[in-house]
Amino acid sequence: MRLLSALLAGCLTAVASLASADILIVGDSISAAYGIDKAEGWAELLAERVNEECPGMAVHNASVSGETTGGGVARLPALLERYSPVILVIELGGNDGLRGMAPAHMQNNLAAMVQQGRAAGAEPVLLGMKIPPNYGERYTELFERAFRQVADDEKVPLLPFFLDGVGGDASLMQEDGIHPLAAAQPRLLDNAWQVLAEPVHRLCAAAL
Repeated sequence: MRLLSALLAGCLTAVASLASADILIVGDSISAAYGIDKAEGWAELLAERVNEECPGMAVHNASVSGETTGGGVARLPALLERYSPVILVIELGGNDGLRGMAPAHMQNNLAAMVQQGRAAGAEPVLLGMKIPPNYGERYTELFERAFRQVADDEKVPLLPFFLDGVGGDASLMQEDGIHPLAAAQPRLLDNAWQVLAEPVHRLCAAAL
């Protein structure tokens, strides 16, 4: 009887631990499923995959269209307090680039978000972005370098280009040439999974 009680207590502890092992996505319109049904967005597809591979691990998508890294820094503390995630997915920077904001400022904001996430007990992951070449070679170089620098300095996983295989393909992009169609969302999920699979599986195993 004591053994059964101990086993039951262990199971309940594991379930409780897993129930709090959530993923928080803080992104812009790409992750907010702009222009398509939200149920078809990559974040929802991620929730489905995570539910299959690690039942009980929830995905909270706090992405907002038009969001910049500055907005992310401002919103993140409240989001971390609300969801207490174990994984923090940062998908921001695209709007900083489109608005011509200083890459150094973006870099500082991304680093601050990584540090905020870590301080709250989450493992940060960066989904990087690239911008059109018409912004000039120097700006483009500094923009892309900002993501790499944060990843190197803060020792966090980085996907260099979240829209890899999607951006520039007219058959996968909406008419504005910026936002992916529903058909592109599975590719976005596969891209993100390159840096999410390891922490998801590791933290899931630890909870069980």
